[in-house]
Amino acid sequence: MRQHSACLSLFLVVTLSLVHAQTPSASPALPYSPSLDLSSMDKSVDPCVDLYTYSCGGWQKKNPIPPDQTFWSVYGKLYQDNLIFLRGMLEQATQPDQPGKAQRNAVTQKIGDFYTACMDEGAVEKRGLSAIQPELDAIAHITSAKELTPVVAQLQLTYARYSYSSSMLFAAGSAQDPDDSEHVIADVDQGGLGMPDRDYYTKEDAKSKETREHYIQHVQKVFELIGDSLAAAKQNAETVMRLETAMAKASLTRVERRDPHKLVHKMKVADLSQLAPNFDWVAYYHEMQYPEFAILNVDAPGFIKELDKLLSSESIDSWKTYLRFHVADISSPYVSSKFVEENFEFYRKYLRGAKEMQPRWKRCVQYVDYDLGEALGQVYVAKVFSPELKQSTLDMVQRIEDAMGQRIRALDWMSPETKQQALVKLAGIRNKIGYPDKWRDYGSVKIVRDDFAGNVERAHQFESRRDINKIGKPVDHGEWDISAPTVDAYFNPQM
Repeated sequence: MRQHSACLSLFLVVTLSLVHAQTPSASPALPYSPSLDLSSMDKSVDPCVDLYTYSCGGWQKKNPIPPDQTFWSVYGKLYQDNLIFLRGMLEQATQPDQPGKAQRNAVTQKIGDFYTACMDEGAVEKRGLSAIQPELDAIAHITSAKELTPVVAQLQLTYARYSYSSSMLFAAGSAQDPDDSEHVIADVDQGGLGMPDRDYYTKEDAKSKETREHYIQHVQKVFELIGDSLAAAKQNAETVMRLETAMAKASLTRVERRDPHKLVHKMKVADLSQLAPNFDWVAYYHEMQYPEFAILNVDAPGFIKELDKLLSSESIDSWKTYLRFHVADISSPYVSSKFVEENFEFYRKYLRGAKEMQPRWKRCVQYVDYDLGEALGQVYVAKVFSPELKQSTLDMVQRIEDAMGQRIRALDWMSPETKQQALVKLAGIRNKIGYPDKWRDYGSVKIVRDDFAGNVERAHQFESRRDINKIGKPVDHGEWDISAPTVDAYFNPQM
């Protein structure tokens, strides 16, 4: 588990106080005096030995990590407060329309019905494994490598937005053109692992070996939950581990992926088919309904080549076993309680250190935010963030940037040429404050009040389609990477 502090958040407070001090006539008096919170420090620590604990140790002592969290920070505390607010908003949205009362609009109805379905534990429990039975049946009916392609395509369409086991065999979708960041192209990358990174499969230290043993036990348990005998579950877990280990060894390391030049390998679909002929790429793109494109980028051709070898050297039954596990494992948080508990025990408790499962209402609020984020955002913004507040915040940020520009121009240690580049960089920042200028339209997403797993699947299919349909178009600089209710900030250098 990780514990962060308030210290890094002080930068904005200090910056605002400096801007206020420089432009007293343009700014109203602040209702408080920005300052460092000295009680957040731990002065018993030598700053030359451990600057972080010296700066933030007091805050850590006063703010232990809650048992249902895996890390803690000022952002985390704000986020938890926001979840409570969102919960109240969603509970209001769950009320069905009644004669003589204000009717829910389409956006409120979607988020309210999604939350209702999620909170209905009885219905989720009753439906059980049948929620994913169509996918399991499709896998069971595969009889050849040729039939593997369309099934993988459909599974990727539904399950491509999850963490850890977020892709079947490989990752694919759209990405900014590495040679022209203003355009979007098709992209294929390594993936297909059930644990967070290839190092979990390859490192030989004691902890890594222990983690692999826990993962095998987790995989076995998932097979038991979907009806396999103990003996079959053990054998199937070994199969999954063997395939994923081979895929992990062929994957680029995180260090290698930091070099952008190692991730640029443009080619045509015909070239990809030559690189990996045991997978029908033409049929795959047809099944996924990709728009027409001439060139795609393959981030990790070495991985794709090795995966192709595995597709021919491993039996079709082994790959069916691999797909069965990933469908069940990825779906676990959205089906019956035994699956939910097993998913928590491995991914959140063992891997990340949480002591307790979050209450269901917290999980359901977060699922709405993740799957219908800009629908939730519209209702949230209408309650808390007026257009006038957004404009005043943009004005504040503009004044901060103006002050930064003045300081750059006044520096005596920077050459005129370097100053000009710094000013160009400053002017290149696109500020995204509060919420998008244009909301995402979820009109095509079918949300049903008693079908939680189905709602999740349809929302993920919508996002997969939306991602794929970007291919061949200019980059949308108005798109947001986080939802309006999210307590966070981000910087995307490519954008």
